Amino acid sequence: MNKIIITLIAILVVISAIITAIVLDMPTDKVEVPKSETKIAEEEILDECTEEYEGMEYQNTIRANTQEEKTSPNCTITKKNYFLECGHTKSENEIIAKDFVNLSQEEIQEKYANYKIESFSPNEIVLFQEREGNCEEHYMVKDKEGEVAIYQILSDGTQKEIEITGITTEYLPETDKINMKKGIQVNGKQALNQLIEDFE
Repeated sequence: MNKIIITLIAILVVISAIITAIVLDMPTDKVEVPKSETKIAEEEILDECTEEYEGMEYQNTIRANTQEEKTSPNCTITKKNYFLECGHTKSENEIIAKDFVNLSQEEIQEKYANYKIESFSPNEIVLFQEREGNCEEHYMVKDKEGEVAIYQILSDGTQKEIEITGITTEYLPETDKINMKKGIQVNGKQALNQLIEDFE
């Protein structure tokens, strides 16, 4: 009985040895790379990644800098002038000059050193400044030899004749005739034009 057990154990040992030998001899898909070559490849990958990251960081910096707002070719500039003597504000609008296109807020401020920038965007700039004197849009409408005459009131208070309208005062209502003898003061061109239209 012992001989049979020993024989079976011997057969099992031989079979397992044969199977182990076969498994170890089977070809594998793995190609062994020498350790020195593996190290070089890893260094190259690290270098490429690092350079790529640094390049991306540089591009992001450039992108951030280009976000600064600059004037566009269809930008309008509004200049507001506040006159200390009369307390009126006179505004002028203009399209930006070609030389001022693609400028930053700081560069526009340099160009308009006498003004303060109230607002800045690529399509609209609003500038403001305080000025001495009056806005020169103060008028006196009077009767001159039977006709409606327009005078501009200058900063020094004197009056400068700017137009004889050709409208006769003869047919105006009595109250207007009395007011015209003293003179009717009007502020702003719009108000002046409205008054003249009323007389026509």
